[in-house]
Amino acid sequence: MPTVLAIETSCDETAVAIVNNRKVLSNIVASQISVHTNYGGVVPEVASRMHLETINQCVAQALEQAQLDWSGIDGVAATCAPGLVGALLVGLTAAKTLCMVHSLPFLGVHHLEGHIYANYLTEPSLKTPFLSLLVSGGHTSLIHVKDCGIYESLGTTRDDAAGEAFDKVARLLKLGYPGGPIIDRLAQKGNSSAFKLPEGRVSLQSGGYHPYDASFSGLKTAVLRLVQQLEKDNPVVPVADVAASFQNTVARALTKRAINCALDYGLDTITVGGGVAANSALREHLQAAAQTHNLRVLFPALKFCTDNAAMIGCCAADHLSRGHTSSLNLGVESRLGLNRVMELY
Repeated sequence: MPTVLAIETSCDETAVAIVNNRKVLSNIVASQISVHTNYGGVVPEVASRMHLETINQCVAQALEQAQLDWSGIDGVAATCAPGLVGALLVGLTAAKTLCMVHSLPFLGVHHLEGHIYANYLTEPSLKTPFLSLLVSGGHTSLIHVKDCGIYESLGTTRDDAAGEAFDKVARLLKLGYPGGPIIDRLAQKGNSSAFKLPEGRVSLQSGGYHPYDASFSGLKTAVLRLVQQLEKDNPVVPVADVAASFQNTVARALTKRAINCALDYGLDTITVGGGVAANSALREHLQAAAQTHNLRVLFPALKFCTDNAAMIGCCAADHLSRGHTSSLNLGVESRLGLNRVMELY
């Protein structure tokens, strides 16, 4: 099986990894969180400049950690979509340059396909078809994974992604950035049943509600109004209880949709990917519900939930083993549907 050096620079982490099939030989991640925390979110121009500063060092560290030189690399991959255009260009340009210098095939990888493949790193025996729940700061989707490069979107968010809702609620509660890990830690000390919050539903024109689509903007607004009322009535707002109630509501909404979707489509395995896959409440709710319905649910290791290049390398290795390669003329896209993955090869 091919050994791929992969680069991931879609947002605020400069990541380089070397993967042989589904085995990680090295995994380097240079996080920018401490810098963007000062702004309360990711600043695209700052992210791009920091990728430029660290990319060469990350490539060198990945090769050193894997104890390989370029003779042991069969291809170079980079995330090309979706993401911040400037940030993506840094990784894509670096990957193309390395391919030209070392006469290696190039592969442009879809970021969300990478998150699907993160589960193969911890469960190498995983086979298609299965249902993938992708939950991150920019995406909340239910994907029918039929084969490498063949995907059908069954559900999505109509407004805020789950991770985005975590960040906005954390800002509202003055907890800092990024919101997901902070709320998760604080929720451990709170009462998840303290406040009843709306899960958010998407209405259908024909009547009723969409069974798989999600909406989190209403939940975010409900938390805002709750906090405003609590500030009027109490000298101290029970922040831990608010955080726990909010987190529990998100986990419950995601679990309900994922389980119903898997059952309706006859899929016995649910995988979870993206930064919110690290959330303890989502893991607890989904595992319990899956067991009740005799379904298997898989979560990546925590280090593979957030953006990383190992998942990109795993995805690229599968494509390369099938003879898929990308043109050196391939560009970057800020938005690109998963149904267009094979246009990259």
